Amino acid sequence: MSELFAGPAEAAAGLTVHGADAVDKAAAASTRDALVSAGVPGKLAAKNPTLWGPEAETEAKIRLGWVDTHRRSRDLLPQLAELKAELGDLDHVVLAGMGGSSLAPEVIARTLGRPLTVLDTTDPGQVRAALADRLERTVVVVASKSGSTVETDSHRRAYWQAFLDAGMTEAEAGRHFVVVTDPGSPLEATAAEMGAFTVLADPNVGGRYSALTAFGLVPSALAGVEVVELLDQADALAASLGGERDNPALALGAALGAAATMGRDKVALVPDGTGIDGLGDWAEQLIAESTGKSGVGILPIVVESPTSPGAAGDDVLTVSYGGALTAGDVPGGGSEPDVAVSGPLGAQFLTWEYATAVAGVVLGIDPFDQPNVTESKENTNKIFASGPPAETPSFTEGAIEVYAPTGAPGDLAGVLRWLIDGLGDDGYLAVMAYLDRFADADAARLRPALAEATGRPVTFGWGPRFLHSTGQYHKGGPQVGGFLQLTGAVDVDLPVPGRPYTFGELQAAQAAGDRQALAGRARPLLRLHLADRSTGLVQLLDAVGALRA
Repeated sequence: MSELFAGPAEAAAGLTVHGADAVDKAAAASTRDALVSAGVPGKLAAKNPTLWGPEAETEAKIRLGWVDTHRRSRDLLPQLAELKAELGDLDHVVLAGMGGSSLAPEVIARTLGRPLTVLDTTDPGQVRAALADRLERTVVVVASKSGSTVETDSHRRAYWQAFLDAGMTEAEAGRHFVVVTDPGSPLEATAAEMGAFTVLADPNVGGRYSALTAFGLVPSALAGVEVVELLDQADALAASLGGERDNPALALGAALGAAATMGRDKVALVPDGTGIDGLGDWAEQLIAESTGKSGVGILPIVVESPTSPGAAGDDVLTVSYGGALTAGDVPGGGSEPDVAVSGPLGAQFLTWEYATAVAGVVLGIDPFDQPNVTESKENTNKIFASGPPAETPSFTEGAIEVYAPTGAPGDLAGVLRWLIDGLGDDGYLAVMAYLDRFADADAARLRPALAEATGRPVTFGWGPRFLHSTGQYHKGGPQVGGFLQLTGAVDVDLPVPGRPYTFGELQAAQAAGDRQALAGRARPLLRLHLADRSTGLVQLLDAVGALRA
């Protein structure tokens, strides 16, 4: 039996955490003992808002509903059953949402094998493909906590126009929408005007902690998931959250916090192959947006499999996740993780939320605000007001236009090497792809390829989706990142109905706004524009592959 499974484990309600004790004991003093001495487990289970200091108390008072929202969410079950019966003929479920509004339902649907189309992009090609797919059988779940998310509003407008263009009356089109939002948001009023079904979410739960609220449950239930099982799994685990022992969520949170304070402030999230699909993407936004601020934070790295590059390093804590891991090596032949978290999906959600809040206590940050998320949004709005910035490529090589700082090398291989060399011994590389995550899916192959080439942690995010997750860490976390932004030519654009811009223009403005937000931080930033997307991706992957030779 491996050392990981030979050591102490902590378990409750079918969820087990291996390896956390060894991480905690590697510190000069036990982080877990300090948390217990301060009464953190009981206070957090009781939703005490003072745990993160006086400056965070006001926000925490209205953001701790996630601790027991799974119980209140049972009140939604009759409404969900009625919705499913009423919309039984609409068997193609599209979720229009960003960040916490979309990532949890995507994990739920993928893990439980139910079909769900997630639309979390402004790429016109990807939006057009969604609009063309089984429109007459489509129900669109429009999910936005604030009710003013620009991407989600654009999706709503596009689908509304598509339904009308297909010959539906406004009343018929309204039946094809289910709106999930907070009480009193602008979207609640819009839903009433549309004649859409409305489900109000728990207002005391922030977006990234909302997996077991209406944001996670409504699209999942419409897709055919028996969501009561998720609530049962979380409820079973909840009894352990106030305990000093037999509290796996506390063990995980203490391990995350202890590792970060010892210089292992990057967490590789690795699926172990035992039944949970995509939890890393959800945990990425939870951890990055909750901890990456005030110059500190934990950087999550979503790793494709146990054998993929980039899952280990001196400053990396490797955490595997799955549904039913037992004693032995991690499936897939990968190296052994530092920590293994296995158990049912509903319990996983609550465990990671609790652990992230605990890590916030250890790091001394407020895990419920996101002070830097609006920076790129504000820049995008300024670009719409004043027009896009004038930009000229530094050079063009093949199908790739290169936009690099003055003094950078004048060839693709050289400028990629320049970007990598600028990372330093404690840096990371963020690949930010403002592309179509289905038609341009090969872009994701850059993450493992660059991880192998750099020997440093490499993250990958689809834009603008990552702006609602790791985008906070990029601006507010430790300023050790290097940034590779990918944009692509738009062959056929798509208007946003009722707005003076197209999806392509919105996508370009978001990319430019994010570049402006990153540019002032004196970190390596390189933009590669694919004049031909498919040819450019092949060329770029070949260039990165040559770096490894």
